[in-house]
Amino acid sequence: MTASNHRLAATFGALSGRTALIPYITAGDPLVASTPALMQALVAAGANVIELGVPFSDPMADGPVIQQAGERAIAADVSLAVVLDLVADFRRQDDRTPVVLMGYANPIECMGRAAFVQRAAQAGVDGVLVVDYTPEESADFAASLSTAGIDPIYLLAPTSTEPRMAEVARLARGYVYYVSLKGVTGAGTLDTDDVARHLATIRRHISIPVGVGFGIRDAASAARLAPHADAVVIGSKLIQIIEETSRSDGPQAAIGAAAAWLADVRQALDHIQKG
Repeated sequence: MTASNHRLAATFGALSGRTALIPYITAGDPLVASTPALMQALVAAGANVIELGVPFSDPMADGPVIQQAGERAIAADVSLAVVLDLVADFRRQDDRTPVVLMGYANPIECMGRAAFVQRAAQAGVDGVLVVDYTPEESADFAASLSTAGIDPIYLLAPTSTEPRMAEVARLARGYVYYVSLKGVTGAGTLDTDDVARHLATIRRHISIPVGVGFGIRDAASAARLAPHADAVVIGSKLIQIIEETSRSDGPQAAIGAAAAWLADVRQALDHIQKG
């Protein structure tokens, strides 16, 4: 495989001890047309990478908040092809911020793996995380992505064995996403010491950055992780803010509320310098 995608590598390389902030949003929520503007607002608020969720009807790893966002997007006819068009729209305004697609195998299989890789590269996608593509079953897909200049990104969990970590290390590029809690997104409470212990084990096998997600719901919890993680990933709370504000005040207000909340998280992270 080739080296990491240039946008992801450049982004992590430029952090200089700061922790990357990676917001997750669902493509097409609250409105399809507003997704590129929402992405731009999150970048302006301090996001280093955007994780863009591809709506899917059976998202086994997602909690109710993200599931409902996916349902709203599906009701608005947001397909994988539409998601790629939204990335291309964002790229016309921003050629620097990495965009990682996060989703499930079924939409990719329906489009066809080769067609997806080609269209994702043309749209300006930097990384792809497919929850239900295991390392053992996706080596060829990972190689195709890497050849196209797209980083294959993989999950690790508290239950991951060291052999699984070594297998992920062989295929992963860009960063690895450590799921800090057992269960679905938005569930549970973080144990920072436990996360730190697991990250120490992971780093014995993996040399690329490690982002931590699941259970990060505010600036304080993000800041507690900052000394240990190369990135923090925040999804459910951000989507909840978007949904509630959009319902009461409209999509444009939701963009502003999401950006303001994320800016507070960015400020908290910037007060922490990793050792």
